[in-house]
Amino acid sequence: METSTSIGSYAPDFELPGIDGSVHHLANYLKHHRAIGVVFICNHCPYVKLYLDRLKQLQADFQWQGFLMIGLNPNDEKQFPQDSFEHMKPFAAAHELNFLYLRDVTQDVAQTFGATKTPHAFLLDQTGVLRYRGAIDDNAQNPQAVKHPYLRNAIAQVLNDQPPLFASTEPIGCSVKWRD
Repeated sequence: METSTSIGSYAPDFELPGIDGSVHHLANYLKHHRAIGVVFICNHCPYVKLYLDRLKQLQADFQWQGFLMIGLNPNDEKQFPQDSFEHMKPFAAAHELNFLYLRDVTQDVAQTFGATKTPHAFLLDQTGVLRYRGAIDDNAQNPQAVKHPYLRNAIAQVLNDQPPLFASTEPIGCSVKWRD
């Protein structure tokens, strides 16, 4: 089952439904953005909830430089009904998400990227090449105690046409809930 996209390789394209009622195609976003963050998240994970404000801040801070954040929910809704597509829209509204929130119901995108946790961040450059994968930062519990804002630094470096100092870190979070 374990297949994953390696740093320096092209990320898998995808077409997935969003909570906005549209189908979102990664290739279309690559045409208009200099960097895209694909973060595997879900509704129930306490780690996702700890990181939501930081993810929204990244979108707000970098969107004017050509950055786009995409949240993808891959979890099996049979195991966790609160992660179903129907529950994603109220979740996004309650948390005032300022980024796209898409459903990976087949789990194909999560498997191809190699997502193992929620949250698990992947950063693509404008050509669709994977430049960073891993943790958002080094302290889920306390945003003020973060010493290494991995994703923030990687976004800034990619937007400045530089390779991220850290290309891969270990994600912090709950396991992806795979279908049986």
